[in-house]
Amino acid sequence: MNATPDNTLVEFRDVSYSFPGASSPILSHLDLSVRRGEALVLLGESGSGKTTTLKFVNRMLLPNEGEVLVEGTPTTAWDPIKLRRHTGYVIQEGGLFPHFTIARNVGLVPSLSGWPEPKIKLRVRELLELVGLDPDKFGQRYPRELSGGQRQRVGVARALAADPPMLLLDEPFGALDPLTRASVQREFAELTRRLDKTALFVTHDVREALLLADRIGLMHAGKLVVLEPPDRFLQSDNPQARAYLETLEMPERPLDDTGERQ
Repeated sequence: MNATPDNTLVEFRDVSYSFPGASSPILSHLDLSVRRGEALVLLGESGSGKTTTLKFVNRMLLPNEGEVLVEGTPTTAWDPIKLRRHTGYVIQEGGLFPHFTIARNVGLVPSLSGWPEPKIKLRVRELLELVGLDPDKFGQRYPRELSGGQRQRVGVARALAADPPMLLLDEPFGALDPLTRASVQREFAELTRRLDKTALFVTHDVREALLLADRIGLMHAGKLVVLEPPDRFLQSDNPQARAYLETLEMPERPLDDTGERQ
């Protein structure tokens, strides 16, 4: 029986994943439910399994063991294209096509889904306005003509274009400078709550997790070791959680030219 509770949009059931010949699994016996309308942030260092977890939702990966259900249906039973159009996906710099205008980038999924052109144009205008970009000013520009923060706003707009019930976000603001990142984070938090969207968000930044999350899932060595609302996460005695919380007392290092911490 594949039924999930009415308020559950995504469910991981005893999911494990590893590459052939690997000495240890990338993901080990993950049980996790993502509730409708919540922002669930997966926090963890590189290699902890958080991005792998994200990729199971839109069937970019399939588990070696266990199953992942989206709206009560295993991802193996979904048409992959339909499933991916059913979930908005946002990565660093928005993942925009550089040779497409901003309007064409935002309208891409509705276009592929066969929407009529007038409806696409209206939707593009609505979304650019929603993320704070004047469609008359920005619609015919190209990604290279926008700042990093503006490109990230376009990436969010594109993810929302076909009105998916869920957004998947993989370190979307990690390459932005601290001031721009803080601004876009606040805008994103307000936007997703106003639109009542479900968001599964991957980050290594505990400040970002505390700002955006309804619940924080801390991953370590392929396992989910903590799953708590931000206020209870702050009180966790888990050693990995404590290590993250100790960084809150440290000044944040600036980004170098590659977007990494100096």
